[in-house]
Amino acid sequence: MELLPWQLAALLAPLIILLVTAFHYLISTGNKRVLEKNLPPQAAGGWPLIGHLRLLSGPELPHIILSDMADEYGPVFSIRMGVHRALIVSSWEIAKECFTTNDKIFCDRPRTAAIQHMSYDFAMFGLGKSGPYWRELRKISVQKLLSNRKIETLGHLYASEIRAMMRSLYNSCVDGTAPSALEMRKVFKDLSLKVMVRIVAGNIVAGSQDGEEGLGAKWHETITEFFRAMGVLTVPDVLPYMKWLDWFGGMSKGFEKTGRMMDSLLQEWVEEHKTRSGTSERDESFMAEMMRVADGIAEEFPDYDADTITKATCQTMILGGSDTTTVTLIWALCLLLNNQHTLRRAQEELDKHIGRERLVKESDIDKLVYIKAIIKETLRIQPSAPLLPPRESVEDCTVAGYHIPAGTRLILNVWKLHRDPRVWDDPLEFRPERFLVKHKEVDVQGKHYELLPFGGGRRSCPGISFAVRVMELALASFLHEFEIEKFLDEAIDMTGSFGSTNMKATPLEVFLKPRLSPDLYV
Repeated sequence: MELLPWQLAALLAPLIILLVTAFHYLISTGNKRVLEKNLPPQAAGGWPLIGHLRLLSGPELPHIILSDMADEYGPVFSIRMGVHRALIVSSWEIAKECFTTNDKIFCDRPRTAAIQHMSYDFAMFGLGKSGPYWRELRKISVQKLLSNRKIETLGHLYASEIRAMMRSLYNSCVDGTAPSALEMRKVFKDLSLKVMVRIVAGNIVAGSQDGEEGLGAKWHETITEFFRAMGVLTVPDVLPYMKWLDWFGGMSKGFEKTGRMMDSLLQEWVEEHKTRSGTSERDESFMAEMMRVADGIAEEFPDYDADTITKATCQTMILGGSDTTTVTLIWALCLLLNNQHTLRRAQEELDKHIGRERLVKESDIDKLVYIKAIIKETLRIQPSAPLLPPRESVEDCTVAGYHIPAGTRLILNVWKLHRDPRVWDDPLEFRPERFLVKHKEVDVQGKHYELLPFGGGRRSCPGISFAVRVMELALASFLHEFEIEKFLDEAIDMTGSFGSTNMKATPLEVFLKPRLSPDLYV
């Protein structure tokens, strides 16, 4: 009689578990030379084989669990994630050491099944391995796609999307029906996605056979699934010698499906750009810019063809820009509604510098110091990524006096770092004013290690300036044009959710009332 795969697995499982356990024991005990070195303290509570992964699987959010561990073990300690060591850092001094002295050593990224299948086999430079390909794509991103000149050139695109969203909100307020609460997570998610799509793809979306709304729905679904899957570790990710188990679990098939969904959308844009490339009008979008240089990159790095390089880079921009902006704007509004005096002060600043006879322009932002402080304080107290994407050491090094073996994963808990009472007075309080006086010179560009929402060093986000400009203009426009009231007369729930980004777990419903003359919304 022929055994079915699950029957064979059931018969072999006890033997396999015994062999794997023995193999893991040999690995652990055979590394005595490393154990004799001065390693950072390791948190208790790890299980055989999987280590501390069970503690990071809920119901408490991982950054909260690691913050509690830091209270017990200090600002630097280690955990086990299967066979891998992970160094958990939550102080600015140690973060600075990692991103300066040891920046070249912690320059790699761990390879997981999710990233492999959803990033064109690591062609997305932000998630790929360190090396010549990564350096070339980052250079292009910084110098061509996200330079100050390029942002200024494309400024009218994101400004027009913000303007369109404000007009849509106004129409919702005065459509003649009874006022209804608006769910702001969806509003900001739509805005962020439309901004990034216009910046990356230009004006080709309007010609899509699905229309802008249909395409937006597809992108929302795909991006949501991407960030959910990014936080998933398969058994082979933490126990590489058990890679064969994926044959039974099939998790990689889910990652592949998400990757195909995203590729289908991007490929449609690539084909449309190729069709329009013969026109006299110069396309300034990110995708057009990448297509002009992708052939040369593909010749130098033949592992990927030109279309793959273009799609992977544009995918990086859309994912990196849309979700961060969405999460930050949502939390900013939550914090303002829970602290009404800050909301009133922000609108007073807008009335003083802008008045109520015209709309906010991007050139006004530098005068709106309180609005800028609100964005900084939101990124401090509710960073969009509470745990920065992990890095991996390429060789042995020393951190805070401890020996760190090659292959150690570095996880910076910025949630905990941003709440350091040695740096921030009353760190749990939402006080934008702190960035007007004591911390006036602190910014989020990755050079002030007490505030690192976008990371630091060579692996920091290359789109920091662009993201901040969009968030400041969007928040200023929204607060200037609308009075905002909570749906319920109680504090806004500040619970986050699982995933690579710290999305608000529950809806945010508000009532809006226009503040300006009707003719300004036209």
